[in-house]
Order: sequence, then structure tokens, then C-alpha cells
Amino acid sequence: MKGEGGILGDLAVQFILLSLVAFGGANAVVPEIHRLAVSLRHWTTDAEFARLFAIANAAPGPNVMISTLVGWKAAGIPGAIVATLAMCAPTCLLTYFVSRAWERWRLTRVGKAIAAGLTPVTVGFIGASALLLTRGADTSWRLAAVTIATALVAWRTKLNPLWCLAAAAGLGLAGALG
Repeated sequence: MKGEGGILGDLAVQFILLSLVAFGGANAVVPEIHRLAVSLRHWTTDAEFARLFAIANAAPGPNVMISTLVGWKAAGIPGAIVATLAMCAPTCLLTYFVSRAWERWRLTRVGKAIAAGLTPVTVGFIGASALLLTRGADTSWRLAAVTIATALVAWRTKLNPLWCLAAAAGLGLAGALG
């Protein structure tokens, strides 16, 4: 088992790499974060990862909080800090430099081709994240029904998805999902 220093280094390297391919935000790399935290390093379980993801998205602020929570599960407060900085700093620097160049290139044929190519990549990343989280959270037909209902409400209405989360929490408290 690695010591805390080894885990912190591992968190830094992994989240730096993930930050550089997170087109669409942290949610785009959730499957890889899951693979790292659950399957490879065993810092958390499948069900616990789904709960961490729910917390990260229910809390105010950016969706990058999933990296903070995984870092915390791996190595406490130092892990949370390292994972968050590793996920945010490289992306911030890259965004700064790319945005400066993008202003010159965005209306050219090359710029339009790049934008057109990145759109399906981003949609695919987000779709893979949704599939992975659904499989981890839907452990019964009732939970699957809640997921489907939530997806339909989010797709067909402008209702804030937090209302669906609150309704699901109420059902859970009432024992209907147990």
C-alpha cells in the first residue's frame, strides 16, 4: 500500500492528465475518475462514488468538486487539495493560452472544423458519464424508475433537476426505495 506521499503524487499525476482531456468539464471524465478511484485504486466503492457524484453536483459551484471528493476519500484533506489543484490549474492555464489563439482562428475553416469535431467528443464523454453513474446508482428497479423519471423531467421541462433529487430523497426517507 502506498504511503500518503505516494497517493498524493498519484492523485496529482492522474488529475493533471484528466484535466487536459476534460472537454465539457469534469463530468466528461467521470468514467475515467470512476475507473481510477473504484476499479484501479479502490479508494471508494461503486455506490459510494455515485453518492460522491450526487453531492458534487447538488452542491453549489463547479462540477469539478467530484475530483475534490475523490481526493478526500483517497488521502483526506491533503488529497482533496491536491486533486482539486491538479484538476483546475492545468486547465486554467491551457484555457488562457488557447482562448488567446482561438480569437484569431475561430472563424477560419480550421477553427470551424475543430469546433465541429470537439462537439461530438464532448457529447460522447458526457453520455459515457451518464451511463456509468446510472449503472452504479440503479441497484433496483425502483431506483432505475427514479433515474428514468428524472431524465424525462430534465429533458422535457425546464424544472430544476434538484427538485427531482429532493423528490427521490423524500421517497428514500419514506422507505419506498429500500
